[in-house]
Amino acid sequence: MRHLPNLICLIRIGLVWPIAVALQRQQYFVSTALFIAAAVSDGADGYLAKRFGWTSELGKALDPLADKVLLMTLFIECAWLGLVPPWVTAAAVARDVLIVLGAIVYRLWIGPLHGRPTAISKANTGAQLLYLLMIMINAAVGFPPAKVLAALAVIVLITTLSSGASYCLAFTRRAWSQPVRSS
Repeated sequence: MRHLPNLICLIRIGLVWPIAVALQRQQYFVSTALFIAAAVSDGADGYLAKRFGWTSELGKALDPLADKVLLMTLFIECAWLGLVPPWVTAAAVARDVLIVLGAIVYRLWIGPLHGRPTAISKANTGAQLLYLLMIMINAAVGFPPAKVLAALAVIVLITTLSSGASYCLAFTRRAWSQPVRSS
């Protein structure tokens, strides 16, 4: 049971392809249902890991990886299909690329990463999940209206930029306070 959160993360990663295929085929009810399952799994694995102490180093890497793979794939797919404005996708993808590159550079030059997602980062992930869900529901049934989707897009942009800036500042502060590792 200890590895159940990791298994759930792997299932979430495994759902990315069927969601993208369903979107491409304009099977919006299917893509929405699979996306809801993936989003719920994100909360479930975190709850189980914290509630029962089923955390692991693998899980600490898998959970954000699963989030990034899911969100980046769907933003790119939805932009390709004309469901999401390119500027929202560009901001979301750029933020994740920036975070991953920053983490790699930090790990290679400074040392191990010790940190947890910030409140703004969690809010950003939640806003992105909600936005993509509303986009897929809109594609399936024509609701919510375009004005709601536009407002959600602005919220995603604001939280994405704030979260990206927060990570940049955190990496920079930590890097300046640490001695550089010798090779």
